[in-house]
Amino acid sequence: MTSHDSGNIRVIIADDHPVYRDGVSKELASAPNIDIIATCSNGDEALKAILEHHPDVAILDYKMPMLNGGQVAMAAAEKAAPTKVVILSAFTEDAAVYQALRDGASGYLTKESDSADILDAVMTCLRGEVVLPNRLAAGLISEIRSRAETHRPNLTDREVQILQMLSSGLSTPAIAKGIFLAPSTVKTHLQHICDKLGVSGRAAAVAEAMRRGILS
Repeated sequence: MTSHDSGNIRVIIADDHPVYRDGVSKELASAPNIDIIATCSNGDEALKAILEHHPDVAILDYKMPMLNGGQVAMAAAEKAAPTKVVILSAFTEDAAVYQALRDGASGYLTKESDSADILDAVMTCLRGEVVLPNRLAAGLISEIRSRAETHRPNLTDREVQILQMLSSGLSTPAIAKGIFLAPSTVKTHLQHICDKLGVSGRAAAVAEAMRRGILS
């Protein structure tokens, strides 16, 4: 799992609450295969530690001074740092979990997690898996669905039907004939579709509809 000579997993911990940070650090350091190589009190320090030490895993609070945990994960990924980021936070709002994972975190745990949970998260993310307790996973799914609905244009059934026919390569006259409409009416529908999708042109409409999951 790690290429370091010692064979141990190198970890940094960042949290602006020193008592909690030191407690997690002490608990993990007692594991035989974990080396705590840095502890940090804010996101800026955490990012610098990641870029300097290239730890295997960074365990970060979500809401920290300077940069939050998700922003650290994103910045580290942009600089091609190999570090896996696990968020360990008291903030469990669905939007926070969604944003952290979207920013590049490999997992999200609550501060109710014990040392065994955190250690298991370290091992799990190193296997390339996502770490997310069941109760957070349910909220994440709800958040994803909500955002999908927010970004899904309000197309009518007829407009979706025309999009589907368009994606099959049918021309405007062929579509009109197939659904018993005048070609001019189909063109009007196509313009409404393009307006709702924010694109211009038939090909762009199909591509955007596929990107948004309207067409499979």
